[in-house]
Amino acid sequence: MKYDYLIVGSGLFGSVFAHEAHKAGKSVLVVEKRDHIGGNVYTEKIKGIDIHKYGAHIFHTSDKKIWNYINQFAAFNDYHHEVIAFYKGKYYDLPFNMNTFHQMWGIDTEEEAKKIINSQKGSIVDPKNLEEQCISMVGTDLYERLVKGYTEKQWGRDCKDLPSSIIKRLPIRFEYDNAYFDDAYQGIPVDGYTPTIEKMLEGVEVKLNFDFLEHREEFRYEKLVFTGPIDAFFDYRFGHLEYRSLRFENEVLDLPQYQKKAVVNYTDREVPYTRIIEHKYFGCNNASKTIISREYPLEWEPGKEAYYPINNKKSSFALRG
Repeated sequence: MKYDYLIVGSGLFGSVFAHEAHKAGKSVLVVEKRDHIGGNVYTEKIKGIDIHKYGAHIFHTSDKKIWNYINQFAAFNDYHHEVIAFYKGKYYDLPFNMNTFHQMWGIDTEEEAKKIINSQKGSIVDPKNLEEQCISMVGTDLYERLVKGYTEKQWGRDCKDLPSSIIKRLPIRFEYDNAYFDDAYQGIPVDGYTPTIEKMLEGVEVKLNFDFLEHREEFRYEKLVFTGPIDAFFDYRFGHLEYRSLRFENEVLDLPQYQKKAVVNYTDREVPYTRIIEHKYFGCNNASKTIISREYPLEWEPGKEAYYPINNKKSSFALRG
């Protein structure tokens, strides 16, 4: 059979595209190399708790049209994301706001916070890397305690070797506001993301446990939608881009609660994981047990899952070239 669309990957993008193409009367095949649909937003229920298997995913948008669109596939709760950082025995609120500044320096006003930050910025005018960019924004204390260790674990690179663009969007609020996102619409599907994707793919042919790149000659189609790594699509003939991979260590605990928030970042360089996710915060708060996931960044190599690309000069040049 010749399909109008062959879609590689059943994450949000691939599944939305498949839904719209099917609704338009097109013949569609979705192929997925994993044994489940959903891509990295896949959730599985364990002991009554929806586990975000590939890391925390919170749906957020300020576009009402997008919010109304996604709500046709699932009922969403009103979860609003808040994150805290843990550094050498002390907690700090994120993103940076007056709560963070009070925890760091014991001050209470915007004027005091700005005075300390300005005194620590130094003479950096044109930041050349992530370290300089961050110090020019929030000073040395916040950088060294809450950014440097976490970032170097996450990327596997010294902050001086990472571009300034990575940190430029870091929110800094001179008000008492711990909200991680400012979007008007936020939440997580009440039953998890997997049923949401299932509804998107109703009536669509899906083939699991199938690596398109190993069998691409077996298909006949008019158009291809490929959601995987671009260098893999070209069989790495131009070399490998740089990626980071992740390893998740899950643990079921006989406790009603393990930590203060759904996500706690561990910013000390000596702690091997970057964060701990406690999944019941995302929607199931009445389970007698709790489940946590420790997230360990890994250097990527062929055969490992490429979770996100390293945004550096080498990769940017390769994509432009």
